[in-house]
Amino acid sequence: MTVNKTWARGEDAGPQTQAAAAALPVSSSRWLIAVIRTTRPRQWPKNLLVLAAPLAAASLGHSGGLSYALVAMLAFGCASAAVYMVNDVIDAERDRRHPVKRNRPVASGALPAHHALMLAVLSAACAIAAGMVISAPLLVAAVSAYLFTSFLYSARLKHVPFVEMLLVASGFLLRVLGGAAATHVKLSIWFLLVCSLGALGVAVAKRYTELTSLGANAVKHRPVMRWYRPAVLRVGQLLVGVGMLATYLMWAVNETTAARDWHLASALPLAAALAWFGVLTARRTVRPVEDLIMRDGIMLFCEVAWLVLFCAGLYVA
Repeated sequence: MTVNKTWARGEDAGPQTQAAAAALPVSSSRWLIAVIRTTRPRQWPKNLLVLAAPLAAASLGHSGGLSYALVAMLAFGCASAAVYMVNDVIDAERDRRHPVKRNRPVASGALPAHHALMLAVLSAACAIAAGMVISAPLLVAAVSAYLFTSFLYSARLKHVPFVEMLLVASGFLLRVLGGAAATHVKLSIWFLLVCSLGALGVAVAKRYTELTSLGANAVKHRPVMRWYRPAVLRVGQLLVGVGMLATYLMWAVNETTAARDWHLASALPLAAALAWFGVLTARRTVRPVEDLIMRDGIMLFCEVAWLVLFCAGLYVA
């Protein structure tokens, strides 16, 4: 209650919160919980994107397909943990002025900044080593590119309008490319276009929901938001969604196998998912966009329906 009143008065309660956390007895369990929270468990489902390419190529059932995909998932899990830890150290002061992010372990003082940085180095090393273990140099390249662009984003490019959204989208796409590299799947141009547009749509939606939910405070939290306008972002999200659906349909129509009908049918739940995603992001909410995709009942129903029809085309037809 005291924190809410302080926030309402516009004061920064971050230092007090941090001091209070530092005054509490240190225990291994509290430290471990803080570390896990910093790795963003709610974001872990994003690493399922490494399964996209082997699933689309029907290669998960091949020898080593699933195990190699799981290694790629672990690699990007470690890489994203490293990025989150470094990002939280860089953004600690700004996070303390945010109504929700002020509770992040580094911002609140539950996880010392130097601990976060040491763990980030260890996580990054594990991410790169994972690709070496399975002798997948392209996975090492994808993970390294993810780490490089993400750290560059955190250090400087997050303040460059539109470029920062492309970098956010690249994080999703590199997971897809990493999964393909680990399982030795050759990607088609159609697959890359659909994944690229989907990733860009999520990035645009993230900025739109931040801008509409935080209002004037959005600029204080993320300075680059001063360059964006809700109407422009909304139109951009709509155009990207239509482009993604059109590309998916063109891919399905050009198929010459018996899977064509199944994949054309799968465009219906995909269209429904995109439309419902538009409805969800139109509402003012502080929930992360990833939560709207992974934790909304209607959204999950559409996604499962699409997955069933898509897989039927691959494994049944």
